[in-house]
Amino acid sequence: MFVDAEFPAVPYPGARPPYSYAHDGGRGVRLTADPAALSGWRAGGVDLDEWLDTRGGAPMAGRVPVLSYGSNPCPSKLTWLRDALGLVGPVVVLRARCTGLAAVWAAGLRVVDDQRPVVLAALDGVEDHAVLMLAPEQVAVLDVCEGRGHRYALARVRTGTVELLDVTADGPFIHGVLAYVGAAVIRRPLLVSGAPVRCADVPQAEAVGLIGEPAAGDGLDVEVVSGPPAPEAFPDRLFVYGTLQPGAPMWPLLAGVARGEPRPGRLAGSLYDTGLGYPALRLGDGPGVSGWTVPLRAGVSLAALDEYEGSEYARVRVVVDGVWAWTYVWLEPVEGMSVLSAPWPVHGNTDG
Repeated sequence: MFVDAEFPAVPYPGARPPYSYAHDGGRGVRLTADPAALSGWRAGGVDLDEWLDTRGGAPMAGRVPVLSYGSNPCPSKLTWLRDALGLVGPVVVLRARCTGLAAVWAAGLRVVDDQRPVVLAALDGVEDHAVLMLAPEQVAVLDVCEGRGHRYALARVRTGTVELLDVTADGPFIHGVLAYVGAAVIRRPLLVSGAPVRCADVPQAEAVGLIGEPAAGDGLDVEVVSGPPAPEAFPDRLFVYGTLQPGAPMWPLLAGVARGEPRPGRLAGSLYDTGLGYPALRLGDGPGVSGWTVPLRAGVSLAALDEYEGSEYARVRVVVDGVWAWTYVWLEPVEGMSVLSAPWPVHGNTDG
């Protein structure tokens, strides 16, 4: 456990822990990855979802990933957002490595303090930033802070790669992560001698004196999001291993929201025979589970799939072959069930 005073906000962009953490009430707790936990993480020895629930926060499946490349990952800044703008509930901050993306100084100055803000741009190289896992009502607070719709736009970023750290050796990579990108001319990258200036190279105290001109654009491939972002849209793929597999009885239910061709995949964990005609998936150690990763169309609702799976399963984010995906995990006991050594058949009366 740490307190804000250990990570001050000045100088910009502020200090932050060298690990992923969850923050609430001026304090934070270190997160450790655990593929067997429904949230994928543990906080103080308990599943992060349990830690969040005891503080009235949404579970990880009810949060959206927002790439933060400025001061927001600083614990003291999060407390400022609570005190000044009414941010409520715990915030999850996951360290991330960005390739082909950079925080650069913007063309215009801030009105409130005459300092130069940062903006995201496509730029060769690697930088470490953070992904904030936010409930929709928390995104609304950041919308106010960032001036969404005026200074910045909230968008899916297709440029470069964003890889979560502190998790596994091979990812996961978050495709189409959300980020606040420049919308106004004053929030375009500042070009000095024809090139953008990385925030990592020039401190804010010196950046205010930079002389240049606004770039024509930021080089990013983005899809601007209108309205509140839906947690179920992140990630945009689903790993299936039972009747929702291609060729299985309930594939038509999934095919209607699929985009592109399913790809074979493998997930860490074990598959059990419930004896009820459908399998039970448990995450973590085990022989591994074979199935299919199905890309999902933009803007689709997963409510019908959630209803089909029922209360015996929970839809959670997992890592499949290094990429984030949704899947349905069995919640009931598995005592007395046999572990399946082969993939669940795609024909017959199955589930999952």
